[in-house]
Amino acid sequence: MSKLRSIPTPQQTMLGLRKEEKAPTKKGDLHLHAVAILRNMIITGALAPGDRLNERQLCESLKVSRTPIREAIKTLAQDGLIQASPNRSPVVAPLDAHQTADLIVVVSTIEALAGELAAARVTEAEVAELGILHYTMLKHQANDDLPDYFKANKAFHRKILEYAHNSTLLWIWDLMSLRVDRARYASNLWPERWGKAMHEHEQILKCLSDRNPRATSIAMSEHVQNGLSVVVTSLLQAHHAEPPGGRKPLA
Repeated sequence: MSKLRSIPTPQQTMLGLRKEEKAPTKKGDLHLHAVAILRNMIITGALAPGDRLNERQLCESLKVSRTPIREAIKTLAQDGLIQASPNRSPVVAPLDAHQTADLIVVVSTIEALAGELAAARVTEAEVAELGILHYTMLKHQANDDLPDYFKANKAFHRKILEYAHNSTLLWIWDLMSLRVDRARYASNLWPERWGKAMHEHEQILKCLSDRNPRATSIAMSEHVQNGLSVVVTSLLQAHHAEPPGGRKPLA
């Protein structure tokens, strides 16, 4: 497998936040703000698997007290992104090959069904909106801007779930996204996979435009499987290459 793309440092990720965005002042908003930033840092790899979270440093970086940080860590532990143990510093949870393989089965099935339902009822305006998101992804790929590409990519997929007009399906997808986002982001760290993903998005868009439920379902399923399988393969290779007694996480 070819060389991975470089990933941003924690500082680069923090600076990537929009300058016009100011830290909130209300207690509940501080918690949500801390959750959003830490989740973004974990998804993008700025906080790598196995990294220990230092509460004092996080308080200084986010300019908040320890309470919002501790609440954010609890939330992310429930989401499966952080491992927290009594009397030990919380650490970023590793990406697990078998859990990611399980995600492939579930997410590909959900998105396949969403694609089938959406293709049967999607409007011209909705197809046009997906086309704009596809163009946005192409622009970010050309600029080698993976973080903004990922935002547009997630919006593209979620729109298709919305166009399926099934609230239960969308609810399940939103819950799953808490665990699948990091693997999905990692799949684009390989340039050749990123390029193939764009071709797959184009195919999905064509199937929707043609109002072909069966073809859209297949295209959605294959897209998910192709992307996340790259991550599973890398994790398995890293596991077999590690020395006895240790586990080498995805870089």
